[in-house]
Formats: sequence, structure tokens, C-alpha cells
Amino acid sequence: MDSTKTFFGHPRGLATLFFTEMWERFSYYGMRALLLLFMVAAIEDGGMGLDEKTGGAVYGLYTMFVYLLALPGGWLADKFFGLRKSVFYGGCLITLGHFCLAFPFTQTFFIGLLFIVMGTGLLKPNISSLVGELYPITDQAKRDSGFSIFYMGINIGATIAPIITSYLGENINWHYGFAAAGVGMFLGVIQYKLTEKTLGTAGLEAAKLSDPVLQQKVEKNFKIGLMIFGFLLTLFIFLLLTKTITVDPVAVAKISTYAIGGSVIAYFSYVLLFEKLDKDEKNKIKVIAIFFLASAMFYAGYEQQGSSLNLFAARYTDRFIGTFEFPAGWFQTVPAGAVIIFVPVFAWLWVWLAKRNINPSTPVKLSLGLFFMGLGFVVMMGASMIIVSGSKALPGWLIATYILNTFGEICLYPIGLSAVSKLAPKRLLGQMMGIWFMSLALGNLSAGLFGGEFDDTAITANPQLLVDLFWVMVKWLMIVAILVLLISKPLKKLMGDIR
Repeated sequence: MDSTKTFFGHPRGLATLFFTEMWERFSYYGMRALLLLFMVAAIEDGGMGLDEKTGGAVYGLYTMFVYLLALPGGWLADKFFGLRKSVFYGGCLITLGHFCLAFPFTQTFFIGLLFIVMGTGLLKPNISSLVGELYPITDQAKRDSGFSIFYMGINIGATIAPIITSYLGENINWHYGFAAAGVGMFLGVIQYKLTEKTLGTAGLEAAKLSDPVLQQKVEKNFKIGLMIFGFLLTLFIFLLLTKTITVDPVAVAKISTYAIGGSVIAYFSYVLLFEKLDKDEKNKIKVIAIFFLASAMFYAGYEQQGSSLNLFAARYTDRFIGTFEFPAGWFQTVPAGAVIIFVPVFAWLWVWLAKRNINPSTPVKLSLGLFFMGLGFVVMMGASMIIVSGSKALPGWLIATYILNTFGEICLYPIGLSAVSKLAPKRLLGQMMGIWFMSLALGNLSAGLFGGEFDDTAITANPQLLVDLFWVMVKWLMIVAILVLLISKPLKKLMGDIR
């Protein structure tokens, strides 16, 4: 065996990227488990004392920008920094952001979130591209296997993180939890630099123009733009610190919802009308548009894990084991753990069904994803009825919901991502993948706004509100699931030769 292939038979560079991403996900999911709970916790309990609407809006905006900034992050890597430097710069920004959250000041909290979303935008898309660069284009099987191993790193980090950060944050001090998430990313950056040489030449340079004079001009303009951006960012931070300006998160979140929705509609309209596509390509673009709507609806439910479901865990769930009350954030380990357990099961199931010519089509699998998500909220309606009766719900309700959520994501996310990559015309592939991630951004934002409706005072006065709120999610998820199922055959025709 080649001496360079020492990480499960793969290039040693995969180990570097595996652990970098593991620690990055440790920091992200560790912090996400605390974020909304900290914002709505009373000031006397060490929290920010925000109302649920404001806290939910901040949560939604934060998770939205994590996905939106992946687009400019990938562009910066392609044009200027290269993949390697982008991952390093992103990790440094994330670490800095988490350590800002470790300080007990409102201003440093929001500045910390700003640094984290910028850092994640640089690191997240480019580390995945680096994984691909470790393998020759002709070795597709090995590449797919490498991404599977890399995916396990993501879920290991996401499984471990809430156990540590939630215990520190909820039981000792919120800011200790945020600091622990920062330590995770710091470890990831350190190991990345120490083992970076295992990556060989992968991702060293950004793409260069054939004309060196024009390249030099572009680089000069970029440096000027970067300095202007740095100045404006510094000015914005200064104005925040001095309280010269204030931001209304609820208003910004609502405007962002319309802005994303409007820009997506405008983009699809432009592509269909002006991109000179043939009939087959236009049909496939229409399918991507429908998949966008399904994905956005799905993630409006899935990302309730960090908003409404996290609030339910903290406020309405019996979390005692003997005399020990475990942190609400510990429930956040269930989805990632369920992915590790059930992804191989579903992978085997799809193959088994395909051998018998009964493997569901892509639209049907998307419908199944929405259906599983809807079932999860049916379970939460049952849990809410226990609250209405005057008791607290047992942990099994949330665990069952998270497992159903995971089933839904396994059916929808990888299948949808693969379908978009195959349906998009080659010259529009990058843009269409960006649109797919915008569906996640819109879903995350919607989840935050919906979580803001879980007003503890109103629910305490009328617990039936819990049932009604979860019924809203059940209704919309099931409606969209049924619609996608009903049009699955026409969608298959529009997809042409893509299955």
C-alpha cells in the first residue's frame, strides 16, 4: 500500500480535514445548543433577558447567514485566497468569534456572532472542496468513500459538542459553554496547521487569469475592496460598542425573508427567460425550483431543533435522572447520533429496493422527507397535550421527534443535493448549488422566527398554544409532502434522463 495512504486507506490529508471539520462542527453545534436558551434566559440567571421574538429572530438570522455567506466564501477562495488559506482564515475567525461570546457583554456577543458567520462562510464550503482535491477525478469510488468518512467527522463533532458545552453553559456559566466551543475550534486550527503538509499541493493557490497584467489589476482592486470592507466593519463594530446605532433583529429577519424569497424568484425568472436554455434544460430548472420550495419548508421544520424544540426541552420536559437534571442541550446530540446509526441503514435500503426495481424516485424521496418531518411534529403535539394536562413531558417524546427528523433529512438532503448537481446545466452548476443552500438559509431563518412565537408567559397562561403552534408545522409540512407526491410523476418527466 502507498505509504501516504494511512487514514483508512485514504490520503493522510483526509485525516487533517476530518479533524478540522470535526472540531468546527463541535464549535458550531456546541454553540447552537446554547444560543437561544442563553438569549431568552433571565438576566439574573446569567442570560440576556430577551423576549422570545427577538431571541428567535437573532437565532434565525445567525443560522441564515451561516449558509448565505458560504457563497461569497467560496468565491473568495476561488478568486483570491485559495482553499487552504480560506480554511485557515475561517477557522481563526470562528475561534475569535467564540472567544468574544465568552465575555459577558451584549456588544461582544453580537460581534462574536458576526465573526463566526464570516468564518464559517470561509471554512465550510472550502474544506469540502479540499476533500475532493485529494483524489484524482478518475477515482470516483475512492472519492465518494472519502466524503463518507469526512461526513462521519461532521457528525462525531456534532454529537459530542452539546454534552460538554450544554453542561458548562446551563449548569455553571453560559459563557463557559461558549468558551468551550471556541476551544474546540482553536484545537481544530492548531491541528490543521501542524498537519497541513499532508495535503500536498491541494488548494494551495487560487485560480489565476491567463493575462498577468489583468490578474495584477484584479488583485489590487481586491485589496482595496478588502480594506474598504475592513474599515466599514470596524466602523460598524465601533458604533455597536458605543451604542450609537441599534439593530431591530425582528424587523431585519422579516425583511430578510422577503429579500431571499424575492431574489430567488427573480433569479429563476431570469434564468428561464434570458439564459438561452433549451426545452430540456428549462424543464430541469423548473424541477430545481420546486425542490427549492420543498427544501426550504423542510428546513423550516428541521432547524426547530435549535429553536422551539430546544425551548420545549428546557421548559416543558422532565429532565431528571434521579436527583440530577441534565441540560436541555443534551437532546441536541440525538440527531447527529441518529445520522451515524441510520445513514448506513438507509443506504442499504435504497440499494435493496433498487435491485427489486422499487427504489422511490427523487421526488418521492423528497416527499418522504417532508412526511417524516411532519410526523415528528405530530409527536410534539402529543407531548404538548401532556403539558396541557398539567405535567411535564418525558424525554422520549423529543428523542422520537429527533429520530423522525433524522429520517426526513436522510431522505431529503443528500438526495436533493445530488439531484440538483445532476439537473443543473453545467454552466449554471455553481449558481444552482448556491440556490440550493439558499433554501437552507431561508428555512433556518423561518425556524428562528417560528421559535419566537413560543412565548413562555402566554403558553403558561394557555398551554393549548403549544399544541396549536406545532399543528401549524404539521399542517404545512404534510400539505407540501402531499403536493410533491401528487406531482412526482410529472416531475420525473421534467427531469428527463436524470433519476
